Amino acid sequence: MLTNGAVKAAAAQARAYKMSDASGLYLYVTPTGTKSWRLKYRWQGREKLLVIGRFPEISLAQARAHREEAKAKIRQGVDPSSISEKLETFEQVARAWYRHNENSWSPAHAADVLASLQRDIFPAIGARPIASIEPPELLEVLRLVEDRGRIETARRQRQRLSAIFGYGIARGLTDKDPALHVGRAMSTARPVRPQPALTSADECRELLGAADREPGRAATRLASRFLALTAVRLEAVRGMRWDEIEDLDGAEPLWRVPPARMKLKRSKKDDPRFAHAVPLSRQAVAVLREAAREFGYDAQRPQADDLVFPGRDRSRPIGESAIGALYERAGFAGRHVPHGWRSSFSTILNETLGPDAASDIDRALAHSPKDKVEAAYNRAELLGRRRALFDRWGELLDPMIF
Repeated sequence: MLTNGAVKAAAAQARAYKMSDASGLYLYVTPTGTKSWRLKYRWQGREKLLVIGRFPEISLAQARAHREEAKAKIRQGVDPSSISEKLETFEQVARAWYRHNENSWSPAHAADVLASLQRDIFPAIGARPIASIEPPELLEVLRLVEDRGRIETARRQRQRLSAIFGYGIARGLTDKDPALHVGRAMSTARPVRPQPALTSADECRELLGAADREPGRAATRLASRFLALTAVRLEAVRGMRWDEIEDLDGAEPLWRVPPARMKLKRSKKDDPRFAHAVPLSRQAVAVLREAAREFGYDAQRPQADDLVFPGRDRSRPIGESAIGALYERAGFAGRHVPHGWRSSFSTILNETLGPDAASDIDRALAHSPKDKVEAAYNRAELLGRRRALFDRWGELLDPMIF
């Protein structure tokens, strides 16, 4: 039988797998790390499957209680799967939409979607019957988001609202999408401009020092420094887990970013061949060791699902806007954003190392080769040359680590 510890420690693998409890109940773990409770049972001589719900929303004890309820229904001559889910309120439909889509999202994106609904939408209209909601109500909710200065966030929320109503229409729960035309009355998004990024090593060091001196959570400061040193996309760092790191105390430490958190086509996100290898400089290793001390990670008794940079709720990553807000407080608003580290890495190293390094720099950033034949046949990771790049980058950002 399962234990709470075993359920929490269950980590994503290249393929989905099951962890059995008893009497047909098991935990199903997807390659993206989503965990859900399922019950295998027989009805009229046929094997059937009942999806109970997602962990940690449903605990081990609650899943066992659902199993017993389902078994009782079977003894009463009722198929548990025939009892349709009652969906009436906006929140009920939104959560059903979320469960329907979460397996196709990365864990970090799924957490962001749910958190944004819980923060901005559910308190205002969550309890309302979905079929009764009108466009002016949605516009009022979205304007509250705009009033916080989050124009792009409000735009994304409108898109999610429209997707939820579309899901409700498909399920026969409503006959209209009141979010469809709300965008016409919302604030106009600012023109898309290149994201600001620092272009000299001196400025980069100045930012990192200022950010380190700012009060706030250690996880945000450490994640900021690690993001700078690895030049990956923000989502890769936010969702980073300890079991993705290889040879931390050895001569060639490496971080393999799972394809689920890379900017890839969905068909590649479950294929471990497309994991992105990031050699870790001495400076990056130093950040990881400090994070291990700060958050009590024990390599001798690892919890494979432990986040390297956890949020206030240790089971969730730091917030999507936490590092950006840190840079604003440090006095770099409009000068540098988290995604800007990729531009800084490319600009500074290309200027420092010259044109011969351009191809290696692109590969270090996980950019696809322009030559499609090369992309198909040249799968050499060239880790030695890539490691030299990150070592040089680490020395430029933090020469005091040696």
